[in-house]
Amino acid sequence: ERIIQVILDHVSAVQQLPEPDARSMVQGFARYHGIDPGTVIAGNGTTWFIYTLPLALQAQHVLILGPTYSDYADACRMHHIEPEFWIAKPETGFVPDLESVSTKAAHADLVFVCNPNNPTGVLLDPAIIITLLQRHPRTCFVVDESYLPFVADGDDRSLVHAGEYANLLVLSSMSKIFAIPGLRTGFLSGATGLIEKVRSYSQPWNVNALAQVVINDIYDHPEQMVPFYKKTRAFIAREKHWFLKEQADIPGLMPVAGHTGFVLARLQYHTAPQVCRRVGQDRILIRDCTNFHGLNHRFVRFSLKDRENNLKLGASLKKALSQ
Repeated sequence: ERIIQVILDHVSAVQQLPEPDARSMVQGFARYHGIDPGTVIAGNGTTWFIYTLPLALQAQHVLILGPTYSDYADACRMHHIEPEFWIAKPETGFVPDLESVSTKAAHADLVFVCNPNNPTGVLLDPAIIITLLQRHPRTCFVVDESYLPFVADGDDRSLVHAGEYANLLVLSSMSKIFAIPGLRTGFLSGATGLIEKVRSYSQPWNVNALAQVVINDIYDHPEQMVPFYKKTRAFIAREKHWFLKEQADIPGLMPVAGHTGFVLARLQYHTAPQVCRRVGQDRILIRDCTNFHGLNHRFVRFSLKDRENNLKLGASLKKALSQ
């Protein structure tokens, strides 16, 4: 609630240019995480970094751990790179196999890892990623932690503090946990050498004035962040536990165990387009996962909200899957 009031109180900020390098934002992020501000860049959302990284790092051979967010592959193709994929399987709960991934990573110069993953919700132990970092020092690993703030022990799992690895970059989003996707704010942190390569491709004023005001205010009040994180995490855990318990008797709906507020589910008797269309008739939008590389027309993803809306979603899914 505070964010909306901050915007209303500072709307006149749009009459002036913001800091060209969003320095105050960077200092706030670094202060909160206890890292060197020189190892951080603020950007117009994590998406800007994703599309800049293949070019800035002069990548030739890119590996993507999937099924995952499609922008990693789209960013590669924008720069005329056809990425390789390592696809986790439903039979293993979409959990990647360390040895198999390591074999593929040995031949890549850039690897994208989403943790926790979108759309599966799978959360990797940071020790697994650190093992890959150690085994392949010449390979740059980009770890997207956009959904990590929603995880109960997310702060302890974050690799933002792993600055000793010269081949690590971490994406951190403010848009999701604070529900401000329209403000487009995110950070890239990691090894100094890699950060400097990306910084050389950064444009001035790439974070707008209102976004800078809001993020600066958030980091100026760290005493409010921890309680907000705890409250949000507890709310999501409670709603997800309740929802999955309520839907356990729906035939043909097989949720994937995950650590996020969204749920990937496999359909046994229906197709994703059918279910999405039927649920859509109740004015509820769920994700048809057909176009995720590594998934097919038997997968949907839905995001949980408050109890009232979750009840509506549950009733709509039951009706759609009973047809």
